[in-house]
Amino acid sequence: MNRSEIINKIAYSSKLTRHDVVLALDSFVEVVTGALAENEIVHLTGFGTFRVGKRAARKGRNPKTGEEINIPASKSPKFKPGKSLKDAVK
Repeated sequence: MNRSEIINKIAYSSKLTRHDVVLALDSFVEVVTGALAENEIVHLTGFGTFRVGKRAARKGRNPKTGEEINIPASKSPKFKPGKSLKDAVK
């Protein structure tokens, strides 16, 4: 399901206009992105938790040359589904 399909389904089920749904969805994404940028945890009860995961620096290999390279530490967004979401997917 892509963004447009999500917007259409929410608009249909909530009886809101597509424009209102687009504004709400964009606001949701903006708020979650901003919170994660500040290393906050976003918890939606029953749905899941968004958080920032950290990866330590490590050594790797260039697959073409076999040369050892240093991979720097990094952060990435993580999502852990809640119980209700897990149960709905089963």
